Amino acid sequence: MKYLLVTLVSLLTLAGCGSLFRSNAPARTTYQLSVEPKAAAAPIAADLAVLAPRVRSGLDNDRIAALYPDGRLDYFAAGRWAGPLDEMLQDLTQEAFRAASALRNVDTDASVFASGYWLEIDVVEFQAEYSDTRAGAVEAPTVHVHLVARIGGAGDRRLMGEVDAETRQPAASNRLTAIVQAYDQAADAALAKIVAETTAVLSRNLENR
Repeated sequence: MKYLLVTLVSLLTLAGCGSLFRSNAPARTTYQLSVEPKAAAAPIAADLAVLAPRVRSGLDNDRIAALYPDGRLDYFAAGRWAGPLDEMLQDLTQEAFRAASALRNVDTDASVFASGYWLEIDVVEFQAEYSDTRAGAVEAPTVHVHLVARIGGAGDRRLMGEVDAETRQPAASNRLTAIVQAYDQAADAALAKIVAETTAVLSRNLENR
């Protein structure tokens, strides 16, 4: 009986204070990046494991980052990525290789020991950068994506090559949808370079065997 009374009192308290659980904040939108389809090519006989990217502090979450001229890193309140940045970029990198049909097989680090080669990416920059925040200024940011990829052999962890992929893409406007579109274009360009140069490194390695 005592537990029943406690439960009833709790329910009445919650009903009377229902406003505490209401929020006038706008609902957040979840965004997912994608890669553009590439011209199919004959894949080389190599299996690649895409390791989980290493993301620098401040970007290691699911928030869409904005960098201001004073060095302040902030986040857009109205949207988030579909998952933590490292997980999203790992999936996006795998998708980029598959879209290019560059290799025989591309998988995640779960199968690294079954793959002949590995790829690991450092996320150096992945934010929308504002250059003018004066009162009344209407300025769209430029998305800055900088990825550094290392390619190696799974057997001995030997480093075989490195790819530095850096792109900047101005957003068409200061709306979040336009900014995310700029992220999409910048990430796609950076990953296209990583796919092309990684494929070239692995192709040369196979030829020299």
